Amino acid sequence: MFIHKKIQTAFLLLFSCIILAACSDQAKPEVTAEEETAEKTKGKETATETDEIPKASLELEGIIAQKSGKLVEQHMAPEVEAAETKNFWTYHNFYEDTFEPIMQEELSNYFLENNKLDADQIYDYLVYQLGSGQYQSYYDQLVSYHHGYEMPELPDGKDEIEVAKARKTNIVILMDASGSMKAEVAGGVKMTLAKEVIEAFTGELEDGAHVSLLAYGHKGRGVESEKELSCSSIDEVYPLGAYEEATFHEAMDSFQASGWTPLAGAMEKAGELLAPYGNEEYRNVVYIVSDGIETCGGDPVEAAKKLHEGNIEAKVNIIGFDVDDEGQNQLREAAEAGGGKYATVRDKSGFEDVLLKKWKPSHMQVWSQQGVSLRNLVDQMEELQEIYGRLSNVSDREAGRVYSAARFLRGEKLISDEDAQIVMDRVEEMKELRGNHFRELYDEKSTEAKQARDDIDAAVQAWKDKWYEELESE
Repeated sequence: MFIHKKIQTAFLLLFSCIILAACSDQAKPEVTAEEETAEKTKGKETATETDEIPKASLELEGIIAQKSGKLVEQHMAPEVEAAETKNFWTYHNFYEDTFEPIMQEELSNYFLENNKLDADQIYDYLVYQLGSGQYQSYYDQLVSYHHGYEMPELPDGKDEIEVAKARKTNIVILMDASGSMKAEVAGGVKMTLAKEVIEAFTGELEDGAHVSLLAYGHKGRGVESEKELSCSSIDEVYPLGAYEEATFHEAMDSFQASGWTPLAGAMEKAGELLAPYGNEEYRNVVYIVSDGIETCGGDPVEAAKKLHEGNIEAKVNIIGFDVDDEGQNQLREAAEAGGGKYATVRDKSGFEDVLLKKWKPSHMQVWSQQGVSLRNLVDQMEELQEIYGRLSNVSDREAGRVYSAARFLRGEKLISDEDAQIVMDRVEEMKELRGNHFRELYDEKSTEAKQARDDIDAAVQAWKDKWYEELESE
């Protein structure tokens, strides 16, 4: 009897559990769907209600530092927004066909719900959605722009002229093969692009020039356990001698990006190679390609100084390939200590511009020295104009977007005529503020370049006149 009751009790408990579970399963889908819908709606409401629209700056410093508008960031590629003026339709067509409909829908939805904003708040919101975030990049390029003209070394006497004509040229190239050179930039992998440009550079060296190629950091990985191996990996893969295209190409293919950055050690190795070649008979130039700072404990600035101040009197030119601010500072300081030049490049085009145009050794010695060539003049003007042009374009196009948005909202009766006019007047005011400042900076850089050209041309012409007259009197 007792056993029978226990069985009944167990059966009842089991039956109750099944009923409860079934009820739970039936109720769950309906509750979950409601909760999900409510949660999604709640999330949207929260985003709309709590998004804090930042004040749009009315000062140059704040405008230049502003971030991209939300719609611009989401729907417009930076290269489209900054497209060169000669490619006007690239931006115009994209704006009219793609961006403007998205913009108008977003603005309509927002201002239907937020219809009590004053003119300041309307302007702030439009900049928040439609402002350009590219001012800082192009502005920094314009501020730091240097024309690249260099006053040539002009011998003071006939003996010095003959020495200059007789000196042989040694070119030593130090190639950073650290692991970071495996990174990609516009156009491809940094190591691959650097190799291509360097091969083009060496292929155009003047007749009689000797060249050497050193790879550094090309062994081991960028981990602590292999640091010693990597930091000691500095090899002359192409011995100093006449340029031979096929052999040089093989040397380039003999190493890949791998480990750490023994930059100072590579410069010291270059000094050892050039030690037998004194400056009286040889013109020694070291070209360094690096994408970062020394990571092996050396002192690149001191190493560059020794190269330049020693008997070989080498000039140390350094190209920083997609380098951060810390790296630029160290590399620039090293180049200055080495009596040479420094340039930062971001992609293959910039690399070619520096190495194949600005820094390529002249095919003629000092005796036939020219001032600023027409090609260099055109290159300089085009480079400056391109930076300024893109900066002006992003400014004008931001103004166009915000102005057009205000007109649209006015036409749809989503803002008052009075508020729309205040916003449009402010757009014109900010456009003029930016435009005047950018133009002043452009004019300043143009004047600096012209002054440098005039000084160089005048010095070269005076030198030539002096020696032409001297030689004719003999």
